[in-house]
Amino acid sequence: MDEIIFLVQGSAPEPYRVQFKKSGNNLTAHCTCPAGIVRQICKHRTRILHGSTEGIVSGNERDVATTASWLAGSDVEDALRNLGAGEERLAAAQKEVSNLKKNLARVLAS
Repeated sequence: MDEIIFLVQGSAPEPYRVQFKKSGNNLTAHCTCPAGIVRQICKHRTRILHGSTEGIVSGNERDVATTASWLAGSDVEDALRNLGAGEERLAAAQKEVSNLKKNLARVLAS
C-alpha cells in the first residue's frame, strides 16, 4: 500500500491533514477539515487529485503529481468524472433558470 500525507492550510489556524492511500485500484482520501470529518467531499482532497498544490504547507508539493496519477484506473476516477459532469449540468440548468427569470421580468414589465 502506498500512502502520501499533506498538510494543507485551510480556514482554521492549524493546517488540515490530508491523507491518500492507494492499494491496487482502490484509492482512499481522508481530510481533517470539517467537511472531511463528516465524510463529505472537500476541496482539499479534490484539488490535490486535480493536481493543485494550493494551500500545501507540508513542503511535499512534488507528491501532488504522484497522488494525482493514482486517480487513473482507480475506483475514484469514475465518481470524480461523474461529479464533474453533474456540476456542468447544474451550471447549464442555473443559466437556463436565470434566462427564464429575465424573460419573466420582461413579460411582466410589458
